[in-house]
Amino acid sequence: MLAKLLQATSDQPKGANTKRFISKYAIYFVFIAMCIVMSILSPVFLTVANLLNVMTQMASIGLLALGVTIIIITRGIDLSSGSVLAVAAVVSASTAQSLDWGMRMYPNLPELPIVVPILVALAVGALCGLINGALIAYTGIPPFIATLGMMIIARGAALLYSDGRPVSSLIESYQWIGQGTIAGIPVPVVIFLVMAFITYILLNYTRFGKYAYAIGGNETAAYVSGINVTKYKILVYVYAGLLAGIAALILTARINSGQPGLGVMYELDAIASATVGGVSHAGGIGTIQGTIVGVMIMGVLQNGLDLLNVSAYWQQVVKGLVIVVAVIFDMKRQKKSK
Repeated sequence: MLAKLLQATSDQPKGANTKRFISKYAIYFVFIAMCIVMSILSPVFLTVANLLNVMTQMASIGLLALGVTIIIITRGIDLSSGSVLAVAAVVSASTAQSLDWGMRMYPNLPELPIVVPILVALAVGALCGLINGALIAYTGIPPFIATLGMMIIARGAALLYSDGRPVSSLIESYQWIGQGTIAGIPVPVVIFLVMAFITYILLNYTRFGKYAYAIGGNETAAYVSGINVTKYKILVYVYAGLLAGIAALILTARINSGQPGLGVMYELDAIASATVGGVSHAGGIGTIQGTIVGVMIMGVLQNGLDLLNVSAYWQQVVKGLVIVVAVIFDMKRQKKSK
């Protein structure tokens, strides 16, 4: 048996292993190359302060990207994560306003312990995810349509709840979530890394993750094999909603204000990060580590363009081109694997 395996290996074309290696780790090479180029173009880029700034700025989008990754693996999509972030932000912030602020949403509400606004943000995010998942799983509505509807509804709910105004002057313990540090590392970065690790464990070592891959690979086969497809589809969107709630906490705490306009276009940045990170829109393929690198690539790209004083309009063009190229690369890779 061993002899046959060695013979089969020797029969492979020269360079096949090299091509597979390059294909598997191409995203990492791209990231390293981008860092080298940016460090040459701008000496400020490789400073510790700037790199921590990049990671802090991308923490909220990174959290959304983690949720989107699992959704895309199940052959779904989520266009609502940015709007869910906004409604979770204003509702959570309204329970965390300090007493000395004269324009409090609830003047008679005492200052609540920090755990309350945290739980509120998680609950709002999870509820929106539950609605998304239930619509998709029980009605058969395409994920694109269901989450597009939620995107509009959640944004409208955020505007209605806050009357279109910022919810400002938050308690210090809330602000610490977005502005504090742990051992010199910004709290948003720590939260993102912790949630990335938890998501990695869920996706690779639990039934939840294995079933997500199975549903994305072949939903009919997953159903026939006894997987409760409806249940796990809902759970995937609920988890993505929870991550959007955490992202809302970070972003709101960073600017000391819950605003109904937060998170605009964040869902597209999250999808772009996952796509660049190698998550296949054909379903069943994707990794958390790839998504993390995708998040960093998008962050480095934006930061580098800012340092080079590139117009914000051109930055949008560049981002769009990166997404298109990533999808084309993914389609070619899928054809080769068939």
